[in-house]
Amino acid sequence: MVERSGADSAGNSKVFDSFDALERLAERLPDEVTADDLSRVGLTGGRRHMVLWHLVEHPTLPFDLKSRQPLTARRVDDE
Repeated sequence: MVERSGADSAGNSKVFDSFDALERLAERLPDEVTADDLSRVGLTGGRRHMVLWHLVEHPTLPFDLKSRQPLTARRVDDE
């Protein structure tokens, strides 16, 4: 589950079947991804931003923050 800190409603969380499912989503995303890109894979509203932040902040996922406005992440090389 990806959820916003202190969230107390279902609108502030996104449940994935497994971490592998989140990794597969990350693999399908372009090298530069915005919240709008996540709406194309079925995420809506604030969940798009929450999941995008999770991609950036999770230590094993290959994304860094590119900009806050608009919220944009970029894929980083493992090298």
